[in-house]
Amino acid sequence: MFRYTALRFGLIVACFGVIWGLVWLRILPAGVGGSNYLWIGLLSLVISAPLSWVLLRGVREEAARKMSERVERTRLNLSANFAANASQEDEADDAAREEAPGRTEAPARTEAPVRTEAPARDGEPHTA
Repeated sequence: MFRYTALRFGLIVACFGVIWGLVWLRILPAGVGGSNYLWIGLLSLVISAPLSWVLLRGVREEAARKMSERVERTRLNLSANFAANASQEDEADDAAREEAPGRTEAPARTEAPVRTEAPARDGEPHTA
């Protein structure tokens, strides 16, 4: 990924240099007032985008492949860790149930009541 980023930045700098040379030779128009470098910068970004799409295709695809492999490897590691943690939790739960023979179920969870009416700003109750 670093290689693609560096090549893309180099392509932008090269476009900037070429466009600056063309403006200096008065082949391309200069910006109005002090906006010359802004004009050159924006034009170099616009020109370098399609060039990088064509010229850096192989590097971009290689970076995407490497990133995809990294994401897949991380996903597999996380799912393996999740499975291991779940089995540890099940073992701990089973052990706790064996220690308390009179209790077979986990305590019921109490949930907060759902509020159906929201106070209105004008003092009148309105339903949500």
